[in-house]
Amino acid sequence: MKHAEQRSPVSFVANVARLPQKGLPVMIEADERQRAALAAEYDLLSVESYRAELLVASWKRNGVKVSGHVEADITQACIVTLDPVAAHIDEPVEALFLPEQSKLGREGFEGGGEIVLDADGPDSPETFSGDTIDVGALAEQFFGLAIDPYPRKPGASLDTAGDDQPEESEFQKKLRSLLGKS
Repeated sequence: MKHAEQRSPVSFVANVARLPQKGLPVMIEADERQRAALAAEYDLLSVESYRAELLVASWKRNGVKVSGHVEADITQACIVTLDPVAAHIDEPVEALFLPEQSKLGREGFEGGGEIVLDADGPDSPETFSGDTIDVGALAEQFFGLAIDPYPRKPGASLDTAGDDQPEESEFQKKLRSLLGKS
């Protein structure tokens, strides 16, 4: 049996068919259950707070631009000591969406049209079908990318520094002599 795509714990589906001229402000504040689901999803000890503030606005003729930021307080396990390490995430969110059937969306991705992208700007537009976009799931992606993959407690080190330094191998000695360092 095929599983349906897993919904984001902080899913928020925005209707983009008729957006207000100034855009649609979206605020997502995760409750305890949602924070626990995020912690489990990203292998965190806990998520103390999670908040996304987004603006969903019209872009070009029938595209959608989502911008804002996601902020969270998380606790991870140190990769050295496994002790809790607190971290604060404050990540900008910016994405462009085009309807699947839009000319720009089709041509830009099939090589017919040309979409000029700014390296520091948003990624190339994603496509969406229907008249809704899950902006909560989008904010969660930016949250996930902002998590430090190697959290380390201040002062924790992987080195086994001390008097028991391993003997230098022949290769290391030769390399050191070639580099002229003693």
